[in-house]
Amino acid sequence: MHWILLSFAIVTEVIGTLALKISDGFTVLVPSTVVVVGYGVSIWLLALSLKSLDVGTAYAIWAGAGTALISIAGVFLFKEPVTVIKTISVAFIILGVIGLHLAEGKSV
Repeated sequence: MHWILLSFAIVTEVIGTLALKISDGFTVLVPSTVVVVGYGVSIWLLALSLKSLDVGTAYAIWAGAGTALISIAGVFLFKEPVTVIKTISVAFIILGVIGLHLAEGKSV
């Protein structure tokens, strides 16, 4: 259950961050509201997952997976440029998240 909570925490953080881009510096009401709600729910779910997960592992996975997903979404949704170094860096983030998950040593 803790991994499911962490997964939803990542998804809501990504939604909040995507809305942050669309909010135009908090000048558009609906995306600005999505930012606040998305980040609030994300932190709440992260806190719940920390009841069972190590804080270092959970936070690193939350931040790393969110960063990788935002980078990928930026390419598709906002037409951000794709470079070799960006692609390699995102791949390393994803590998790090997988490594941390495996290092946790607990079942999913």
